[in-house]
Amino acid sequence: MSEQEQAEIRLEFARLKQDHADFDAAINAMIASGCDPLQIQRMKKKKLALRDRIQQLEDKIIPDIIA
Repeated sequence: MSEQEQAEIRLEFARLKQDHADFDAAINAMIASGCDPLQIQRMKKKKLALRDRIQQLEDKIIPDIIA
């Protein structure tokens, strides 16, 4: 993997981590305000999808170490 590809992956990783934190804050605000439970569930599902993508990128960044 080239350095540019790694830099792009790291940039997307950082952006997704920020989006994940934003979703977390939004969900907490929705819960505090007594928002519709269905909307909260949809937000949680989107947050989970972000977490899955973050994990995929993390696997690309961190090489497998065989002990």
